[in-house]
Amino acid sequence: MRDRFDADDCNSAASSDLERRITDAVGTAPTALTRLEGGMIGSVVRADLADGRAVVAKVGETPLEVEAHMLGYLSARSALPVPEVYHASDDLLLLEYVDGDTAHDGAVAVDAADHLAALHDRSARGFGFERDTLTGPVRQPNPWTESWVEFYRDHRLRHVARVANEDGALPDELGRRLEAVAADLADDAQELLAEPDAPGLIHGDVWTTNVLSSDGEVRAFLDPATYYANPEIELAYVDWTATFGEAFFDRYDERRGIADGFFERRRYVYRLYPLVVHVLCFGGRYVGELEATLERLGY
Repeated sequence: MRDRFDADDCNSAASSDLERRITDAVGTAPTALTRLEGGMIGSVVRADLADGRAVVAKVGETPLEVEAHMLGYLSARSALPVPEVYHASDDLLLLEYVDGDTAHDGAVAVDAADHLAALHDRSARGFGFERDTLTGPVRQPNPWTESWVEFYRDHRLRHVARVANEDGALPDELGRRLEAVAADLADDAQELLAEPDAPGLIHGDVWTTNVLSSDGEVRAFLDPATYYANPEIELAYVDWTATFGEAFFDRYDERRGIADGFFERRRYVYRLYPLVVHVLCFGGRYVGELEATLERLGY
């Protein structure tokens, strides 16, 4: 869905300021600004330029330079299709405009599985990343860590639970139940998580509006939250968001395999992390969904 970006959506002073900043960054003035779908955190606008090009302009309160770094990393270190970065600062990001939509059929699901399977084959010396990243507005600490279970426990689940608790978004009871899960993660008898053979590079935020497709193929993956992880966490996020259906998982299983126990239990362990992020950012129904997921896991 696209709406004309004008004084009805934003005051004219802000619109004029964005036009000026785009002109300064790329050397060509915009002739039209059109608001794009998405932008749950900040605003996303298509800018048609006087020289015939089109770019995507993102503005918001989160440091957008982090997103630019992740896109650049994915472009340099993998074959994952991502938009080119034209300009990056903390409060303005200009990207290549990629034409496509977010209605993904079975062919797109298969293509996405191929892309992500190849991405997950990219490995590193540990779990983490060369710098901290973001998921939406939430910081993701990424210290290099030998153990995946330790990384997920301390730098994902406990970290975001602490932030959500300090913000007042996470009820104390749910915080205690999350800590009980965290404390059991390294207990093999609980069968909550397992160590993978090797770290894999993940996009980190694959859901419907972060994928653009056309003619049965993925054109671009957008808005990454990149780091080296157990790739199962990516699959669990795709499952939770219902971005792709059975065709995606069948194809991925053909390419890399999906270990026993993922669908029965581990996907729900991984679901806890994005659920707490969403409780922090949006509250509402996500509190109930977090509670239901904890109950499903027996906590």
